Amino acid sequence: MIVVFGSINLDLIFPLPMLPGPGQTMLGPELRTEPGGKGANQAVAAALDGAQVAMAGAVGDDPFAAAALKGLRSTGVDLTRVTSVAVATGVAAIAVDPEGRNQILVAAGANRLARAAMVEDAALGPATTLLLQMECDPGETAALARRARARGARIILNLAPPGPFPEDVLAALDYLVVNEDEAGWLAARIGAAEDAASLAAKLGTGVVRTLGAGGAEAARGGAQVRFPAQPVTVVDTTAAGDCLAGIFAAALDRGALPGDALRRAVVAAGLCCTRAGSQGSIPKAAETDAALRPFA
Repeated sequence: MIVVFGSINLDLIFPLPMLPGPGQTMLGPELRTEPGGKGANQAVAAALDGAQVAMAGAVGDDPFAAAALKGLRSTGVDLTRVTSVAVATGVAAIAVDPEGRNQILVAAGANRLARAAMVEDAALGPATTLLLQMECDPGETAALARRARARGARIILNLAPPGPFPEDVLAALDYLVVNEDEAGWLAARIGAAEDAASLAAKLGTGVVRTLGAGGAEAARGGAQVRFPAQPVTVVDTTAAGDCLAGIFAAALDRGALPGDALRRAVVAAGLCCTRAGSQGSIPKAAETDAALRPFA
């Protein structure tokens, strides 16, 4: 099964004619709300791809909580490790332009109170894939990763948004997932080149680097793969990275080879970009299967 420890947000989505600059007010036609948060998005992506998923995190005791949990509930994610705290639910404000580019502001809220202790040791054995991101307290995330390593779980960390993280924990991961900006930040910090192979060699772990329209590349133990993205009409890229991470984890969890898992994730992320929204843009397993048939 997959255990996701991470953020749970309500997304406030603003379609705009262009992304605003500093000090600029931009009038848009409407506001859409949708459940989001990198942790919840990745949990939903894995569940829609057929994985058994448990979510661990925190929401507030406010009216936003139910809306933030709606996507997780509807996809059958186990919420017994999600707690309610006396802090506002996390919220993201997302501006999206007609070309699908975005700007995102996040108020962490209750996510700051998510704790590693929410996941019991019994849920961290060799049959578990632990999926992590960086929108909760990094110390709690690192503590959970250390416990999971000691108990033999597979560990995947999406270093998003990028921030300081113990290098010994990075080295203990099975896979680190980064986009180009995150890879550049990490490379400068550890003294490596930005490509997946260089990062993997420096850290001693597997690395997946997403490349936007260029697809994604992965490296682990000297082996390398790269898959281009398929041409699509981009509507909104908001949840594409989360879709890739969640589906990569789901495919590995059911025994796929890393290269096959990455190809599936890249294709699914491309489908995600053709739709507006956060969790609502993530494809179901049958849609990804259909898009993969030309590669069979």
